[in-house]
Amino acid sequence: MVDGVSAAARPRPARAGHPRRAWAERPRRALARATGEALGPYQSAVVRIGFAGTWLFFLLREFPNRHELYGPDGPWSWELARRLVTSNEAFSVLMWSRSAFWFETVYVVSVLASALLVLGWRTRATSVVFMVGVLSLQNRSVFMGDGGDNVIHLMAMYLVLTRCAQVWSLDARRARLRGSASAGAAGPVLWGVLGAVFAYGVVTGRLGPGWTAAFAALWAGAAAWWLAGRRAPQGEGRAALDVLANLLHNAGMLVIMAEVCLIYATAGWYKIQGSRWQDGTALYYPLRLDYFTPWPWLSGMLAGSGLLVMLLSYGTVAVQVAFPFTLFNRRVKNVLLAAMMLEHAGIAVLLGLPFFSMAMIAADAVFLPTGFLVWLGLRAGALRGRALRGRSLPGPSPTGPSAAPRAAPGARPGSAPLPGALPPEPRASDADGAEVGR
Repeated sequence: MVDGVSAAARPRPARAGHPRRAWAERPRRALARATGEALGPYQSAVVRIGFAGTWLFFLLREFPNRHELYGPDGPWSWELARRLVTSNEAFSVLMWSRSAFWFETVYVVSVLASALLVLGWRTRATSVVFMVGVLSLQNRSVFMGDGGDNVIHLMAMYLVLTRCAQVWSLDARRARLRGSASAGAAGPVLWGVLGAVFAYGVVTGRLGPGWTAAFAALWAGAAAWWLAGRRAPQGEGRAALDVLANLLHNAGMLVIMAEVCLIYATAGWYKIQGSRWQDGTALYYPLRLDYFTPWPWLSGMLAGSGLLVMLLSYGTVAVQVAFPFTLFNRRVKNVLLAAMMLEHAGIAVLLGLPFFSMAMIAADAVFLPTGFLVWLGLRAGALRGRALRGRSLPGPSPTGPSAAPRAAPGARPGSAPLPGALPPEPRASDADGAEVGR
């Protein structure tokens, strides 16, 4: 008996490696990861490239038809759009003026912002401009587009929260070479122009209170990040902002994943309630519509097989309903993920909906394994190196054809480089990725 408590009754301290201690450590480790690093750098980069590239290709393809889609020649007039935007408090800078010059400016800026976001150049600012372009054009003519536009609409807002340029971007390259992705005057100039534009919208009353608060928070956050990096790059203020940026990034990635699961779950459960999906004939009808048959012979061949139509109809429902539940099993999830991407590729070819399929494949990419994405990046880098080497083939040596290549420092005498060997390309470290900020 010790202090009135028997030795058997006293709780024993958990030993190292004890299950209770391991369970107690999990929340702390999860919090440390959520605040200490931006998770999923390759997945966020793929999502950025996928959605910005989809919107860029759409704007370029529809450039000759831009006036009918979103401009003054469309069936949805400017006055009707103004009434709708006023009633639902949507955001569209195209409602600030009905002049043709303003429309052309917004359209061209949207194209440029999409291209720059694909390249990952100044992504803090270009992601905001990309979101403004998407919301402005889509809210101008709400009846133009398909389900892919709705996905781009949502993801454009979520991308603003993510640090989506840690890899595969010009910002990451700048961070590697200069030590900081915010070096240079281009970033402050972009944010200064954005601040002036939105200040004009607030002063003239063209920007609602909700969007005013949202853009003011984005602008203030960018200004605080720039000032902290300028005055005290290693100070506590910069560390606190880095923790906040990691939290926003991880929350944004979680919302993107939840959104993808919600899309598939609702689509699958609504299909189950339809009689055509229940009897396995739903796919037959769009294959017989002229609007959805870019290749009539291919659609007719597929629609002529009742067994194939039934299998594809039931398979589509099964995959969509089951996918959110397979996230707990990595192998099954990867198999269904590949099946869904192939399904969307088939929709692009059979039904003539390429941009819808591109948007959904970009959304699915958030679940791709990191190992596969790293391998894909290495393969793309190797192909780029071969292309650059093919362009710069060496000409005749100035010292004659018998001149031998100079040996590398430390190489043994008489050793020759392997044919086709390239020097290893420098890769960004984790510290570089944290410095990028997007």
